[in-house]
Amino acid sequence: MIGLSVAVGRFVEALFWAILRVAGVITVAVVAVAAAALLAWIVARKLWARQRRKRGS
Repeated sequence: MIGLSVAVGRFVEALFWAILRVAGVITVAVVAVAAAALLAWIVARKLWARQRRKRGS
């Protein structure tokens, strides 16, 4: 009976760490996508500002 209890405890612990690992991967992916979107937006703004200056001159 004690062996079963230890096995269940280890299973629950492994499940807990697996869920945390997946949540961490998802969090890193979301942050990376947000950073890439921010960088693309900044680059696009600079390019559009440069085009406006060229057309105005």
